[in-house]
Amino acid sequence: MIPEKRVLVTGGAGFIGSHLCSRLLDQGHEVLCVDNYFTGRRQNVAHLLSNPGFELLRHDVTFPLYVEVDEIYNLACPASPVHYQNDPVQTTKTSVHGAINMLGLAKRCRAKVFQASTSEVYGDPSIHPQPEEYWGNVNPIGIRACYDEGKRCAETLFFDYHRQHGLRIKVARIFNTYGPNMHPNDGRVVSNFIVQALRGEDLTVYGDGTQTRAFCYVDDMVEGFLRLMASDDTVTGPVNLGNPGEFTMVELAEAVIRLCKSPSRITYRPLPSDDPKQRQPDITKAKELLDWQPTVPLEEGLARTIAYFKQRLGLNS
Repeated sequence: MIPEKRVLVTGGAGFIGSHLCSRLLDQGHEVLCVDNYFTGRRQNVAHLLSNPGFELLRHDVTFPLYVEVDEIYNLACPASPVHYQNDPVQTTKTSVHGAINMLGLAKRCRAKVFQASTSEVYGDPSIHPQPEEYWGNVNPIGIRACYDEGKRCAETLFFDYHRQHGLRIKVARIFNTYGPNMHPNDGRVVSNFIVQALRGEDLTVYGDGTQTRAFCYVDDMVEGFLRLMASDDTVTGPVNLGNPGEFTMVELAEAVIRLCKSPSRITYRPLPSDDPKQRQPDITKAKELLDWQPTVPLEEGLARTIAYFKQRLGLNS
């Protein structure tokens, strides 16, 4: 049987990328998963290796890639502060050089190309919730700038390739996403809280805990990716993808402690530099253009994620 499409997923062994690879295979596509394993893990896609439509390639997107594909999902980039600040120069290179290389590949193959951008392009927002028309409030020389500005530059490149070369592009701005296959030590708040609670450690809240985030379960996020990629070529984005349900860090910590049945308590530490105080997507465009909105409630998604971490940490009784 001829596959539906040949699809390249960069960062495909990462948290969201591994779920995307699974969904694409379920749809009958042939998938080339590319990852350099800086934050991705081969174990995330090990169950796919027996699928004849799946191919795994160790490669760094800051170097050109010469393959033949119909669609490209560019997800390659460390996405948590712990990882992207570990090597900030490489983070910027991954966002910028990686975008240039994937856009060049798309141009040669005449492929449609998807950019996994981020809510971090809005910085510490002065508008709430954040619509796509908001240009953001970003510190260009701060410790988060390697990621924030790298992703902003990648968006610039995507739209310039679209205008200059007529490339078919899709740009999604991803808000906080969580679920199975998250790295236990990635520094993101959901994984931090769950791992701490399961180990009976105090949950670390930065600042006074009133800062907010909106958490989207990974299955909902991947569905948004697929709908955006399948949309009419006139729909380029950027499109916000995320859950508009807003929670404070204290509310999240309390929910995790309750669901883990943990004796953990909450401790407070100073807020890191340039940490946004509010983050909530305006998903009006996603609803109108893609007929998409999240369906998994926070507590249900947390329960699934906790079950994954119990298994990953060997805590299942």
